[in-house]
Parts: sequence; C-alpha cells; structure tokens
Amino acid sequence: MRFLLTAVLLCLATADFARPVTPAAPATTTLTLTRIMANPDWISIPATEPYWSADGETVYYSLEPHGSPIAVLYAVAVASGRTHEVPPENIAATGSPRAVYNRPRTLEAYVVGGNLYVKHLRNGTVQQLTRGVGPVHRPRFMADGRTLSYHVDGHVMVRDLETGLSRRAAIVKTQNPPEKNNEPYHFYSAEQLRLFESLRDRKEDEQTQRAHARMLAEASGNIATVPFYVGGDVRILRRSLSPNGRWLLLVTVPKQYDAGPHGEMPDYITFSGKNRMEKVRRRVGWNKPAPQSVMLLDIDNHKQYRLDTTVLPGIKDAPLAELRKKAIEWDVQHGIPRDKAEASVKAPAVRPVQVWGVQWSDNGERVAIMFRSIDNKDRWIATVDFDHGMKLVTRNRLTDPAWINWAFNGFGWMHDNETLWYLSEESGYSQLYLENVESGDTRQVTSGQFEVNHPVVSRDDKYIYYRANKRDPSIYELYRLDVASGKSEAITQLGGMNGAQPWLHSDSRFVLSPGGDRVLFYHSSMLRPPELYTVLSAPGGKAERLTYTIKPGFKRIDWIKPLIVDIPSTHFDGNLRARLYLPADYDPDKSYAGAAFIHGAGYLQDAHSGWSYYFHEMMFNQFLTRHDYIVVDVDYRGSKGYGRDWRTAIYRNMGHPEVQDIEDAMHWLEKHYNVDPDRLGVYGGSYGGFMTYMMMFRRPNLFQAGAALRPVADWANYNDLYTSDILNRPNIDPQAYEKSSAINYAQNLKGQLLIEQGVEDNNVFFQDTVHMTQKL
Repeated sequence: MRFLLTAVLLCLATADFARPVTPAAPATTTLTLTRIMANPDWISIPATEPYWSADGETVYYSLEPHGSPIAVLYAVAVASGRTHEVPPENIAATGSPRAVYNRPRTLEAYVVGGNLYVKHLRNGTVQQLTRGVGPVHRPRFMADGRTLSYHVDGHVMVRDLETGLSRRAAIVKTQNPPEKNNEPYHFYSAEQLRLFESLRDRKEDEQTQRAHARMLAEASGNIATVPFYVGGDVRILRRSLSPNGRWLLLVTVPKQYDAGPHGEMPDYITFSGKNRMEKVRRRVGWNKPAPQSVMLLDIDNHKQYRLDTTVLPGIKDAPLAELRKKAIEWDVQHGIPRDKAEASVKAPAVRPVQVWGVQWSDNGERVAIMFRSIDNKDRWIATVDFDHGMKLVTRNRLTDPAWINWAFNGFGWMHDNETLWYLSEESGYSQLYLENVESGDTRQVTSGQFEVNHPVVSRDDKYIYYRANKRDPSIYELYRLDVASGKSEAITQLGGMNGAQPWLHSDSRFVLSPGGDRVLFYHSSMLRPPELYTVLSAPGGKAERLTYTIKPGFKRIDWIKPLIVDIPSTHFDGNLRARLYLPADYDPDKSYAGAAFIHGAGYLQDAHSGWSYYFHEMMFNQFLTRHDYIVVDVDYRGSKGYGRDWRTAIYRNMGHPEVQDIEDAMHWLEKHYNVDPDRLGVYGGSYGGFMTYMMMFRRPNLFQAGAALRPVADWANYNDLYTSDILNRPNIDPQAYEKSSAINYAQNLKGQLLIEQGVEDNNVFFQDTVHMTQKL
C-alpha cells in the first residue's frame, strides 16, 4: 500500500471546540506530531524472520539498519545470550526461516538467495544444489528421506541426493493430446483424410511413435518423461507433489474465464517523469473469482483424474435464493429490465468452489483438501479415496449463514499419517479438532469462549502447541495440549501478546526448536514493541529474552499505559472491550474533551495487551491525553478476538452495530469520566475512516469534529475477498450495499470533517474520496 499524502492527525488536536485546550505539564521528553509520524526506526528496529539452527543452540534473525534496505543477519547463542553479526560468507550455512528436515533429522534443506542448499547434519557439510536456475520455492523432503522436491520456474523438481539425479516430477502441458488435435472436426478435415493416403500414413506414424516412446519410458522406468495433457481450456494455479512421489495434484481455473476489468490508478512519480496508468485490484461489483478444479496425476501409472466436487454435501444448496429474488425486484424498481435483472442473479446448479489448502500426510498416501464456496457460505475439508474411484470424502463441513472466516482455517496431518487436525468455528469460537480417518472418530480437543490459532504438532504426536486468548480476550499466551488426555497447559505466563504480532508483516508465529524442547516466539506489551524470547516447551519454564531492539529515545518518554475496560452495551446483553487513555494527572472532578479512535481493518483486534498494529495512533492518543483529552479505542462488533457471533454481527449491515457501540462508549465516558459531550471528536483510517464517516453522518449530533483517513466511502468500490464476505456481491444484495455505504448518508453532516486520502493508495482508491467530496 502506498500513500503520497501522509496523514498527520491534526483535526482533533486543533478542533475549535467550545472551550480552549489547555496543555498538560510537559513530559520529560517532548512528544510531538512530527515524532509520532516519523519513521518508526526511532522506536525499534524489530528482529524479523527468526529461526533455529539445526542443533537448537542458536537463534538467527534479521535487522534492517536505519536507512538501509539490506537486512543484516544476526546470531544469538541461546545458552549465553551472546549475539554477533553473521559474516556474509557464512550466511548460506546457517539455514533459513523455512528450512525443512527429513524424517530421521539427518538432512536439512533450505533456500538462501533463491538457491537451494542441503546440510548434512552429522558432519555439518553444506551442499549447494542450484545456482541461477531461478528462485527456488517450497523445498520438501520426500517420504524416503533421501529425495528432495522443490518448485522452480513453475515446475516441480525432484532430486535424489544419493545419485544426484534431478528431474521434473511430471511434464504437464495445458493442451489437448496430440492424437485428439488430429481428429477430424468438420467436413473439410474429414475429407482430407479420406482423399489423401499420405495424411493417413502420417497420422498413423505419429501415433506409433508416441506409443513406442511410452513403451520405452515404461521399460526404462522413466514414465515421468511422458507428458500429461490436461487440456487447452485450463490454467494451472498450483502444483503439489505427494511425499511418496506418486501423485501430482493440480489446481486449475478456466483459461478464458473473464474476471472483469482491473481498476486503474495514475502513477505520478515515475523515473521517466511521465504519468502512467497502473493496473490495480478489481472491484467487488465485477465478475466473481474464477471457479477452481482439482486434478490428480498418477505419475507411476500415467493416469489422470478430475475430482468431482459435486459430491460435497450441500454443494447444490441455494443459500442466497431469497436475496436473489429481492435483488430482481430491487433492480426492476431502479430501472433495470426484468430479463436482465433475472439473468444477473441466476444461480448455478452446482456452487463453484476455490481451493484454500492442500495437505499431504508424511507418507504421501493421504491428501486433505480444503474447499471454500465462492458464495462464502461453506467450507469443506475432504480427503481422496484413492482405492475407490478417486472420490472425495468429506471430513468436515462448516456452514455459516453469514460467511466463513478468513482466519482459523488451519488443518494438517499428525505424523501417524491417519489423524487429521483442523480448526473450526462451529462451536462459536475457533477450536481444535482431531479426526482419525480410518475409524471416522472425531473429537474436539479444546473448548471454551476463546480463540485457538497456529497449531503446531510435536514430532512424536504427543503434543499440539497453540496460541489462544484463554484467560482474557486481550491476552494471548502459548499453550501445550496433551493429545492423549486432552489437557492443555500454558507454557507462557507473560501477559500481553505472545506469538503472532499484528505489527510485524513477516511470519511472527512461534517456532518449535528442532529437538522440540524449546519454543521461539515474540512477546510484546502495550508500551513495548515485539522482542524475541525462548521458553521451555513444557509448563513452568521461565521465558528468556533474546533481543533488545527498543531505542533509548522511545523509553525516555513518559508513556501512560492504557487501561483495558469493559463498557456495558445498551444494545445487547454484554460488554464492549476497549482501550482507555487517561491523562497522567487525571482529575475526576475536572471536565475533559473526548475522542474516539476507531481501528481499521474491520476484522482486527486493538483492545489487546500487546503492541498495536496502530502504534502511530497509539502515540497520537497519548499526545491527546497531554492536551486534556480522554481517548477510547473500542473493539466494536465485527472485531477479531471475540468469537463468531461478534465477527458476523455486521453481516449485511456494516456501519450500524459499530455506530451503536462507539456511541455507547462516548456516553459511558460522559457518565464515568466527566467527558464534555460538547467537545467530542472521532478519527480513524481505512475501515476506521469509513466508520468516522458513519459516526459523523449517522450520529451528526454526537461528534463536533472528525478525521477520516484513507476512508472507504462506497463498498461497491472495494475488493471482492473482503467485501463479498460481509455484504455478498452487489448484483445479489444491492440493499446491503446501499445500507452499508457511507456515501448514502452524506447529507446528514453537521460537524467539521477532515478527509485525508493518498492519491496513489492502491487499496482504498482515491476515487472513493472524489466521489464523497462530490456528494458532499
């Protein structure tokens, strides 16, 4: 995402309220708007891409020095804590964050600089396997422990580490078989074969040559060199080779599928000095994503199979039938001819799906595939019955009348090759399930009103490690589940945010050491950015800090820790969770101005005890408290961390439950913290910008000032993946778009509104702000 216009949050700090703003006593180090919006290197240069050495004695991580785009690799000895920079000539011997091991743990494979390496762990020697063949991706050891597969230049390669032989796992061509191309397809081609013996002879010779080549390949054991022809009407999206080398799974889409036009955005800053139009994402209002299909190639026997998704339970249901009927009448009322309206909402006989994941068992004899319906209402996890007609066998179906969550869809195999683990929200919260595919027995192994994510299975299958907000929605700790007993115990007791960090864009999940005895993870608190820690993988261990990246200048500022508060709702039976920012010298007898910060992303949690994704805004909220404001940051309905019902409360109704929640929070401040109702402001970016619009338009008498940053004005202009989940698609559910788009309420504005928008924002388009200003 690129923004040419930096959003300096001045609207609230300079709003002309009824009373003048009196600055509080200055802190030991001045907190200014310039510092708040500066490059965050002054706060911390975070450790990224952490990983273990193969012996578990060293942790490696990268830092990007201030002003440099080049990351520097560091190593820290776990036992002593001593840290040193890794010389460039040694980097290729250290492994990588995505290193893989063979089952006996004698070999480690990894990619450095796009090239593939393998380390022999018994003697420490490192062998470079590729150089300059193209970036290598997804290395994986095969079931035999001595063969390595990897992806390069769109192909799946296999290398025997004992013989050194490299080959393509299979040759796949997206065209029809040659013999089919020579078949008569109209009168003239049939006439040619009838008239000319030379053409008949040539055709017969070509068929003989192909049959002979296949016979030789089978006799020499090189059947994989015979091409698979999967048809000229498909495009291959994904390839996945089974660990036993027998099966190659292909995910395909129709080659000529019309996904609709790309958006276009002008690029004003170019090396040539000329403006150019840049293609950007498509809008939700255009065509649906392409349907996907799965094909399995039997490499050993050179056969191919298309998997039949029509056997998935409920695949022929019509969950949007009533909305389709209403959409027709809506369209007709708005001037669209009935025949065109009916055609635009015609339902398919079989709902199309997309593939959201493929997982092979360690021995390659089983595969699990996750399908998600394009209408967003169903998710299936299915295995393939290789012995009975290559049929899909559904292991879990999750149906949601609103939409299937983007998150909490992890699944995979235990190392016993017959137990499938998966996450599901079917209880109302993301929980962990195990299913033995031999017996069909399924059991839920975690339960409660908390969210489980990032499961990691130990090598011996005795334990599953995961992250959850068990003891409080705002606190995420790491846990160990004993698979046999079903008992879970915490392995961290640090509070705050442990494991994945919203602020870090790199993979910030926790990592088990190669021996399984320790866990490498990030920890952060409200006022301290993430640092790396290790802890024993059993309960009762003491967490040891590995990195110290927070800068002294940040520490010298007198930060005020926000409070985590529960605010009673007047619209449902329960509480809202929020961060509350109070002035350091808060006086309950004094009147204060109030501000609401509304977090973005919609489905994001900000009232947690860790370092915020919105750390700039966290500092600005502190700045406001220094000027006699009290600030509240609410996890409104639709936010992450509180279960399925909270998440889907905004279905077909964006900007309505959230308005109620923020209104409740402001009145709560008035009642309990002496906040002046005549001095209230609101601000937020992206979804928070959209919600600023909705607060200013739908509650025009509540706030005197608002700052909408990079705001969505009309959801019909946003992307498909996010918007179609919550509002369906515009042709199916135009009423939801009218009700949920802020531009339809613009006429109600009374207070002062600042709109800030980057003209080269390729997520929330500048067009949205043009439309809104024109409407205003």
